[in-house]
Amino acid sequence: MDPLKSITSIASSGLLAQSTRLKVVTENVANAETRGTTPGADPYRRKTVSFAEAVDRATGTSHVEVAEIGRARGEFDTVLDPSHPAADENGFVKVPDVNTLLEMANMREASRSYEANMTMFETGRKMRARMLDLLK
Repeated sequence: MDPLKSITSIASSGLLAQSTRLKVVTENVANAETRGTTPGADPYRRKTVSFAEAVDRATGTSHVEVAEIGRARGEFDTVLDPSHPAADENGFVKVPDVNTLLEMANMREASRSYEANMTMFETGRKMRARMLDLLK
């Protein structure tokens, strides 16, 4: 495979992975206050993204791919809100396990990684165009 073409392929896989990560972060932030609607019901559970290396056997290049979009594990915090429909017999309501500060940090990291992959994609494209210009 053409090394310059592999640059765009690798960068494209990074763009796809980071855009998926941004989508999951967006869902988490949007549902940071989503609680259950019936007594004792679980609220929104934070989503997580796992990446894995994928090797293209034809070219031997490594790509990144989304291995899994899962759910965070652990206990929910509770708040006292007896008027909420999901309140238990003691008036406590389970709240989502979404930490918006952590999600904003994840968003910033994913955004920067996306930008880095986009820069590599553009660099590969420019190198390819320059090579074609030199061959004319």
